[in-house]
Amino acid sequence: MTTYAESVPLSPVPNDDGIDAAVTAARRVVNALLQAGANSAAPMTDIARDLNRIAAQLEEHAPERQERFVGMWAGRPRHDPVTGPENALAPPLHLHGLPDGSVTGTVTLGLPYQGPPGCVHGGISALLLDHALGVANSWGPGPDGMTGTLSVRYHRTTPLFEELTIRARQQSSEGRRIHTTGEILADGQVCVSADGIFVAKHVARPVADEGGR
Repeated sequence: MTTYAESVPLSPVPNDDGIDAAVTAARRVVNALLQAGANSAAPMTDIARDLNRIAAQLEEHAPERQERFVGMWAGRPRHDPVTGPENALAPPLHLHGLPDGSVTGTVTLGLPYQGPPGCVHGGISALLLDHALGVANSWGPGPDGMTGTLSVRYHRTTPLFEELTIRARQQSSEGRRIHTTGEILADGQVCVSADGIFVAKHVARPVADEGGR
C-alpha cells in the first residue's frame, strides 16, 4: 500500500454527460415513481409507453453481452451496484481511502432502498458493507480477494433520507485468509456492523472472443 497524507477518492467519479447523466436521470425516475405511487394523478400509462420506447432504443444500440462484459472490465470498473456511476441501482456511495489504511464514505438513501417504514432494507445495508469491506481490502496493507463469509449485525434501524457514514478496515491476513470489518453509522451511532472473511482469489476478467462478435 502506498502511504498518503490525506484521503484518496476510491469510487469512480461520475461525468456530467453521456451514460452517467442518463443513469442519474434513471435514478430520478425510479425515485419519482415510488414517490408518486399507484394513486398518483400522473398519466402512468403514457409514462410507461415513453419508458418502454426509451428502453427499446437502448436495447437496439446495445452490444452483444460478451462485448459489453469486456468493455465493463477494460479499465477501472464503473458498473457495480454500490458506487457505479453507470448503474442506476447504485445510490451511489462515495468511498475514500484514509492514511491509516481504512476507508470511509457517505451516502443518503431514499425510497428505492426502503425496508421497514422510513428505514433502510437490511439487505441493502449488507450490500453496502460487503462492497466497502472489499474496497478496504484493496486499499489496506494486505491482500484483497473475494467474500467467503459475511456476518452482519443490526444494532438499530438505519434511517432513510439522512447522511450515513460507512467505514471499513482490513484487520489481518494470514495466507489466503483475510479478516475485514466495517460499520454503518447515522448521527454518530452504529446502525449495522459487519465482520467478513475474504479469500485471496479473483475471477478472471472477460476477454474478447477471438472470432469477434
